[in-house]
Amino acid sequence: MGPMSTERGEPARRPAEPPYDPAAEVVGLCGELIRIDTTNAGDNQGPGERKAAEYVAGLLDEVGIQAQVFESLPGRTTLVARWGGRDDGRPPLLVHGHLDVVPAEAGDWSVHPFSGEVQDGYVWGRGAVDMKDFDAMVLSVVRARARAGAEPARPVTLLFTADEEAGGQHGAKWLVENHPDEIADCTEAIGEVGGFSVTIRDRRIYLVEAAEKGMSWMRLRARGTAGHGSMINPDNAVTRLAAAVARIGAQQWPVRLTPTMRTLLATVADIAGTEATPENAEALVEEFGDAARMLGAVLRNTTNPTMLRAGYKVNVVPTEAGPIDGRCRASRTSSSRHSPSWWGRGRDQNDREPPWEMPYDGSVVDADPVAAGRGPGGPGGAVPVQRGHGCEVLHALRHPRVRVHAAAAARRPGLHRAVPRRRRTGADRRPGVRGQSSRPVPRRGLAG
Repeated sequence: MGPMSTERGEPARRPAEPPYDPAAEVVGLCGELIRIDTTNAGDNQGPGERKAAEYVAGLLDEVGIQAQVFESLPGRTTLVARWGGRDDGRPPLLVHGHLDVVPAEAGDWSVHPFSGEVQDGYVWGRGAVDMKDFDAMVLSVVRARARAGAEPARPVTLLFTADEEAGGQHGAKWLVENHPDEIADCTEAIGEVGGFSVTIRDRRIYLVEAAEKGMSWMRLRARGTAGHGSMINPDNAVTRLAAAVARIGAQQWPVRLTPTMRTLLATVADIAGTEATPENAEALVEEFGDAARMLGAVLRNTTNPTMLRAGYKVNVVPTEAGPIDGRCRASRTSSSRHSPSWWGRGRDQNDREPPWEMPYDGSVVDADPVAAGRGPGGPGGAVPVQRGHGCEVLHALRHPRVRVHAAAAARRPGLHRAVPRRRRTGADRRPGVRGQSSRPVPRRGLAG
């Protein structure tokens, strides 16, 4: 069948495609990704990431970008795609996100966590902040440039991983160990977490992650003498464990600044008209307002008891109490030499991840519009930041020749600010990124 024609024999004009609206497309893609349940509880019993990876592959295929999918286990799917830079001699830039999300109980949400519903100018749902929003931003930009024939001069490797929320063993770590050639030629990487804005004394700055603390999960056990609960028992394992847990939770580690945090605090001190020292580090962190709770945790090591279990009957004193599953996050190392001496015997180290820190320079930092003060919403500046253990992909991708930074540029209305009570139930997340557009877009933000 030939082309359609009018009664006069003139070829019919095809309806013009609607103009590209980046904010609306990001919201739409984010909502679709949220509606694909990729819950990861860490037990490999969830739905996996296969459907989301196939959805992403289809979006890329629509604009002529071929993707490969890899499965570490049935349903645990990671996607890799190459784009642009065919005539450029530079090594690829790795842009990465993850497809899985942490669990969510629908009964704890005022909006169903897998609805991708738009209310109050935000997209709601599990993953709208971590990190299907960033996945949608990347896909929207790539698709728009591919359609416009504006491929980047430098080659880009796109990576969407499985299992980030449970350590990356079946995602980024598995890919590095089993298919290293897929990303071996990349020399710089960018992904979560970072790029969001904070305002300090009327000056907006963007935080670009250049370091993360290490992680060490410990299990602490106490042993004593079993007996009946009605009798005196000076050798009670529960009492001994409870005393140790209380001391762990109350432990205050000394301030110890890494190069990244020294740079960040020096910038804040300059804005505040003072000098940065270990003694005023906590006061400078308070300048970040809502973000102080997050940044304060990287001034020092932290130990937080998170689980406690003991006994098998209410009137029986058990022989053993435990385990306690806590996190000991070290600024420079997560080795056992930083464990408190009073932990003593009965301590098992189950899982550990060393810290990492990257120099805040290089071609990505030089070219980053956020770092150059051209971030979304107007003039601003960027500074490096260290976070608590947050992105398993970054840990998996650590390599001496790969510089890893995290920056998903976004001007946020309030980092870690509570959702208004009329919208909030027990599990609803803080508002996320509001889309930037030159004209009103009803669906313009992200939350969850």
